[in-house]
Amino acid sequence: MEQSPPRHRTGVVALAGLALLGLAGAAYAVRRPLLMSAPACLAGRWHGCGDTENGVLLMMLVGLPAAAVVAWALARHRRATGAPSAWRASLAEVGMIYGTAPMVWLTLMPGPGAGTAPGRTSLVPLRDLATMGPLGVAGNLLIFAALGCFAPIRFAALASLPRILALGAGCSVAVETLQYVLRLDRVSSVDDVLVNAAGAALFGLASRRWWRRTATPTATRPRPAPAPAD
Repeated sequence: MEQSPPRHRTGVVALAGLALLGLAGAAYAVRRPLLMSAPACLAGRWHGCGDTENGVLLMMLVGLPAAAVVAWALARHRRATGAPSAWRASLAEVGMIYGTAPMVWLTLMPGPGAGTAPGRTSLVPLRDLATMGPLGVAGNLLIFAALGCFAPIRFAALASLPRILALGAGCSVAVETLQYVLRLDRVSSVDDVLVNAAGAALFGLASRRWWRRTATPTATRPRPAPAPAD
């Protein structure tokens, strides 16, 4: 009788499939703006590619096969050394780094008055939400989405909603502080922090099926029975 595949392997396949479907849907929705930067990116020009939102997102999609190869190599190394959950840990590491670094780069792109315009802040909660618009809110939700989704899968210590919120908020505060200190001609807003943290938490909930399972063994591992007395 043929045995069914291990549960952990099924979970990894489902996680990877969910991530790919999300990326494919997002790419299809914004396919026209992305293709506008394709000529500059294919020609290897920084201007028009690496310094534009469309170019960075396009190169992020183009680099997915390379990211998959890195995840495969890490998983193969872990399996060779006998490490547990090799695929799960490798996909989570690559996913949270590859999905977060380009988004952070987008938030740190300098504006036209970078270096000359003074730093600006907006510290009144919910005041800037009305001016963000649907695309602005969606973009802010995605900044730390990959971090919120994959970090609790990789690190059991982060496998709780309050900790994911704290992680997203802390990373967002760091980015907003850099925007102000480096005088990038951007507004450092408390609403950006709130929406960034909410995005991390929402995508953390989307992967809860996997990160709760990651945290379970350390919390419910039975204690060894005491040795019998002589």
